[in-house]
Amino acid sequence: MVERGLATQTEIDAAFSALRAANNQTRTFADVLIDGQVVTRRQLARLRTEAESDRSVLRIPGYQIIRKLGAGAMASVYLAKQLSLDRLVAVKILPHRYSSDATFIERFYKEGKAAAKLSDPNIVGAFDVGQVGDQHYFVMEFVDGETVYDRIVRFKRLRDKDALTITRQVASALQHAHASGFIHRDIKPKNIMITKANLVKLADLGLARAMGDKKSAEAERHQAFGTPYYISPEQIRGAVDLGPPADIYGLGATLYHMLTGRVPFEGRTPKEVMQSHLRKELTPPDQVVSGISEGAAEIVEMMMKKSPRERYQSAAELLEDIDLALAGQPLRYASRALDVVGIASEIESSAQSEIQPSDKRTPGFSGLAMALIAGLAALSGVLILTLILLHVMKR
Repeated sequence: MVERGLATQTEIDAAFSALRAANNQTRTFADVLIDGQVVTRRQLARLRTEAESDRSVLRIPGYQIIRKLGAGAMASVYLAKQLSLDRLVAVKILPHRYSSDATFIERFYKEGKAAAKLSDPNIVGAFDVGQVGDQHYFVMEFVDGETVYDRIVRFKRLRDKDALTITRQVASALQHAHASGFIHRDIKPKNIMITKANLVKLADLGLARAMGDKKSAEAERHQAFGTPYYISPEQIRGAVDLGPPADIYGLGATLYHMLTGRVPFEGRTPKEVMQSHLRKELTPPDQVVSGISEGAAEIVEMMMKKSPRERYQSAAELLEDIDLALAGQPLRYASRALDVVGIASEIESSAQSEIQPSDKRTPGFSGLAMALIAGLAALSGVLILTLILLHVMKR
């Protein structure tokens, strides 16, 4: 009750004191709590159900369950001690309602096996997977800290440097995962942990898929796997040939959220949000919040291009641009495109508008002068256009 915020330790102690003082054999601790309006009967019923579920977790041999860390639709996670090595670990348990579902069980074990094949300081480590009775469990590294989502909630939005530094560590994790043949497919703030020493760790490989797994890819064709606020357009379409750019898009949406304090696209339903990812133009982050550096904004915009071919093609490219942005230098891959054709046209039009015939009675001379001046203006426009193109190519 204290951990769930339903009661304070003082209220619990007072209830125990009242129970002892009453010395009533028929009156229970629950009765005292309810009569004292500390908790309701419905809240107690929910706690009892959770307690029964937690008791079954205690059957996992070799682990001492300490407390529940959290629960989602797909699993509950507990803090535990691994008795053989005397270390804290996190134990993920597949809910009983999925314990007979072959699809969920297969996905659960796939997560464990994928995590076991990845060994990187920025990825949550996997230690063990197993089954006790009808209970399936996955033991992993315990990260003592908070998620990026928690940090966004706490600070509303993060400074450019902090957001880029976090993104850099996740990009490093993705570089390792992609090189090992895996795509994560669910990059989002809640799946990125930050330790108390500010070490970033990518978690939850529940949707990870081997890029060479053609069978799974075909089975999932035209199905959208991911979280609507951060999912890439190709994942929404259920594309078979997903690659690193899909994870880069999700990380870009996460960076956008960190920088602005809001998700890139909103909607009343998940479908509406995903339609926005497909069709709606992204509002540049520095137009949402003033003061965001141009480098950070350019990186986000390139990470979130609609077409995978227009994004960073690898985490290595992204890492290079992040390092340049953190150093305050021009980026190599991302830049806001200049309308060079429009600029040249405008220069030429401006020059033409300034040409006025000096004497209508000498059309030959006037026409020749105008032609010479127009030619010089056009040549100037071409030279300026060339300089602009060279500048863009250099960047």
